[in-house]
Amino acid sequence: MIQLFKMAFRDLGRNRRRSFFSALAVGMGLAMLLLLASFIKGEYGAAIESSIRLQSGHLQVRAKSYDESKTSLKWEDLIENPDQVAAQIASLNPVQVATPRLFASGFVSTGNESAGVRIFGIDPLSEANAPYREGLVSGDFLTPDDREGVLIGRRLADNLGLSVGDQINLSVNTSNGDVDEQPFTVRGIYSTQTGGFDGITVFLPLAKAQAITQAENRASTIFVLLKDSAQTDAVVSALQGPNYQVLTWAKMNELIVQTEDLASGYMSIFYLIVLGITATVIINTLIMSVFERTREIGVLSALGMKGRRIMAMFLAESSLLAVGGIILGLILGGLVVAYFTKYGFFIGNFGVTGILIGDTIYTRLTLKDTVTLTIMAFVVTLLAGLYPAMMASRMEPVEALRAEK
Repeated sequence: MIQLFKMAFRDLGRNRRRSFFSALAVGMGLAMLLLLASFIKGEYGAAIESSIRLQSGHLQVRAKSYDESKTSLKWEDLIENPDQVAAQIASLNPVQVATPRLFASGFVSTGNESAGVRIFGIDPLSEANAPYREGLVSGDFLTPDDREGVLIGRRLADNLGLSVGDQINLSVNTSNGDVDEQPFTVRGIYSTQTGGFDGITVFLPLAKAQAITQAENRASTIFVLLKDSAQTDAVVSALQGPNYQVLTWAKMNELIVQTEDLASGYMSIFYLIVLGITATVIINTLIMSVFERTREIGVLSALGMKGRRIMAMFLAESSLLAVGGIILGLILGGLVVAYFTKYGFFIGNFGVTGILIGDTIYTRLTLKDTVTLTIMAFVVTLLAGLYPAMMASRMEPVEALRAEK
């Protein structure tokens, strides 16, 4: 076996340039696969994390009849005494924070400009608001007793030409089906680096949101963050009751999961295309090597080398090309993935409706993906050398010896 690999290494060295570029083709194919896998993993992970941090939480507790699609504000669809319910939920050991939130829809207008928005009524003191507080780019965060201030996203501020201290008119749907319009002052502008969220979400203190929507002491949901997402099912079981529905982060982010599954399916096809192109390069390289060494193969056969050993010799060459290509691929792919892990892909306004995708996507490469793709590249390269190896092993010694030099 060692002798075969020595012969294979020597044969590949006859045309070093061709061998190098063949290995490079394997390496570039592997590097591209690593980049694609890390991009999908990064996009999916970031979308889930953003949704959990910004709008869904790990769990939400709502009234049985709450209609999210209509942002219902009817009293029978809301949770009464939400602070008390949130405190009971927060007392569970796996729960990190539980806080009431009130959702409403409306319009922001200033001068001749207007935009449809979602209004979040929040408890400004809750640690669940850390992403908005930490993302504050100008102005101040809300306070519980503020009755005239709002917090808006940078995307919305840019679209409407607003800055801290500006006056806006906020029109909000109310619990009785009417619309209430009141003036507000922009207290602060935040950025979560997620344009789809920042462009439509306006924050009010919960007490003010309850007053303007005439919801009184009620909330749309109890937003729950857990210490460990693995405890989700256990907490759901503890919260089950006849008057409430408990939604998990997986249920509330079904679109992200489905989109990820669809993207993974398409990427699998793309993986096969890339590996197919790589295999074509290896096949071409080894077939050229077979034709160039026809007389040599004839001599080896005449000296008694059996067909399976000749076949093994060419498979050894494809193995060496695979190993060399994989090393190059891991180096090239590792460098590229490391760069985009640090600096990310800036995609700007691109996104999918209903999915919170950040303005910049950072790649995430897992050990599992690296090992899987490396094995795939090796196997495909080895299989690509099978046809040329079989062709060489089936040559008749007499005909091979008669071949022109």
